[in-house]
Amino acid sequence: MMKKRIYSVLVENRSGVLCKVAGLFSRRCYNIDSLAVGETDDPTVSNMTIVSSGDDRTIEQIEKQLNKKLDVIKVKTFEEQQCVTRELMLIKIKYNKTNRKEIMEICEIMKVEIVDMSKHMMMLQICDTPDKIKLLINLFQSISIVEVARTGTLALAKCCENDVSD
Repeated sequence: MMKKRIYSVLVENRSGVLCKVAGLFSRRCYNIDSLAVGETDDPTVSNMTIVSSGDDRTIEQIEKQLNKKLDVIKVKTFEEQQCVTRELMLIKIKYNKTNRKEIMEICEIMKVEIVDMSKHMMMLQICDTPDKIKLLINLFQSISIVEVARTGTLALAKCCENDVSD
């Protein structure tokens, strides 16, 4: 049975690390559904959030292989329910007088921000769960999507009272 897993991987922030991690996936024919990388509060450390799917054995192997990498500091593995996830999307759509109101209503309901606009196009921004991003794309399919840019999924473990250290 295919399962989706989110890997939060702390790595040394230097050139070539992303290539090594991506190479690990490609050599073993593991698919990367989503990948987002950015510096942490420590400029020498980056956090890679990798979303991948596979059976139990594949998921276990991915975690083991990531832990073997020299540039990897720490690997955390999450199921979707164990963490808060977000993606950012910019979407450019064509509009006209007849569908403008419908677009504005969708934006209001889904908390989408209009960040740029011309006479016949608008660019929208949403930061939400991957499912809501997919829903928004589906809603705008019939309206005429011009262009889409999305980040990969970002994830952090949900807050837990036991996590707090005084």
